[in-house]
Amino acid sequence: MTNYERMKAGLIYDPADPEIAAEQGAYLEKLYDFNNLRPTDIEGKTRYMKETFAGCGEGCYIELPFHANWGGRNVHFGSFVYANFGLTLVDDDFIYVGDRVKFGPHVTITTAGHPVDPELRARGLQFNREVRIGNNVWVGAGALIMPGVTVGDNSVIGAGSVVTRDVPPGVVAVGVPCRVLREIGDRDREYFFRNERIDRENL
Repeated sequence: MTNYERMKAGLIYDPADPEIAAEQGAYLEKLYDFNNLRPTDIEGKTRYMKETFAGCGEGCYIELPFHANWGGRNVHFGSFVYANFGLTLVDDDFIYVGDRVKFGPHVTITTAGHPVDPELRARGLQFNREVRIGNNVWVGAGALIMPGVTVGDNSVIGAGSVVTRDVPPGVVAVGVPCRVLREIGDRDREYFFRNERIDRENL
């Protein structure tokens, strides 16, 4: 079995294998051009996501710079996804992002890990596990989402959190490691920040 086949099968493999490196390098070249687009070139940004990502719905927007191991080749965006500056997607495996997801600045989602065994790690070997982000999720600035994690619909990940385990739908989860703080409830429908009320009649 080749390293490329091992990668696709979810086994430990050598990411520096020439077959893998050649294919990956082509996507990184495209990513370089993407990151040098003018800030107002919405058409160019959209074209890149539609052509390069594994899937991309309507109305998605990325603030540059954007970083991705495979340029986004293994990324599935739903519709109306917004990514603030510095989104990093270690997309060696698939990253599934639902509709109306918002990423704060400098969020990192990684699908790649390395063996704890020192001998294997010294050889540069790695493994990958896909990540899934549900619909209408807000991931706060600087959050880190680790391999194999699923975040449920409508949840909020607090800024700076390190998400190592699945997060259920409809909760606020924060911390290092990230834990569920509370469910999203009636108070969240009345207040938008601390004790500041939502003026729904004007929205």
